Amino acid sequence: MTEPFGELSQEDVLVLLAGCPERVADIAAGLDEARLRYRHGPAFPTLKEVITHLAWAGIAVDALLRRAHLDHVEEADVGAAIDPQAEAAAAAPPIEELLGDYVRVRRRTIDLLRGWSEAEWSRSLRDPKLGELTLLDACRKVAAHEVGHLTQLRNLIALVPEPTDLGEVPGISVQ
Repeated sequence: MTEPFGELSQEDVLVLLAGCPERVADIAAGLDEARLRYRHGPAFPTLKEVITHLAWAGIAVDALLRRAHLDHVEEADVGAAIDPQAEAAAAAPPIEELLGDYVRVRRRTIDLLRGWSEAEWSRSLRDPKLGELTLLDACRKVAAHEVGHLTQLRNLIALVPEPTDLGEVPGISVQ
């Protein structure tokens, strides 16, 4: 089946959703706490804030998709799952732990999605703000959100100074 120009096919969505957690983990690998917490300016998020947001949103979306499929829910707040109101990044678990959960949960979700029939992908959900959308449309929105944040992470990394320029991180001793 050919998709209209600009729309992602089921396989495209699966590839993007499967690859995002791994890519975020690759980006975060090798970044120390000082680099993760660096804020270029008041309007800029830190790398840690974006990574934390992506991981929490990814886990929330994966839970929504599993519930939609397994419990046959007909109404779900896709927008709230994509952009959850989360605690501050400082209160988050260590990045490695959070990313490990994100990668693990997403792998299970991708396994579930790969088993969906055409009818399941076409099944509709009612979202309080977005209206009626298919599960494929919901996954397209998630993929677009995650790819946007991957671009944001790449741009933020370009702004982070060399580690020697950042100074000490309060609460972390260097020995």
